[in-house]
Amino acid sequence: MSDVKATVLKDGPLKIEGPIELLDADGSPIETRAGKAIFLCRCGGSKKKPFCDGTHSKIGFAGAEAAVAAVSGERGES
Repeated sequence: MSDVKATVLKDGPLKIEGPIELLDADGSPIETRAGKAIFLCRCGGSKKKPFCDGTHSKIGFAGAEAAVAAVSGERGES
């Protein structure tokens, strides 16, 4: 089992704890502070992407905290 833990915070960011390697779209490393949790933006409004800057609370972001069940037909179900 991995030492990395990801938690979806209610109407907020993803909290990532544990040893991770964070890469940008080009595969270049994004610096993080060793041993400290990071918070990744889910609302899309952060000016510090991929990190959360608290914008979600200003724009009224309402995020799903639970996985959504598969929609009929998506997996060939009837």
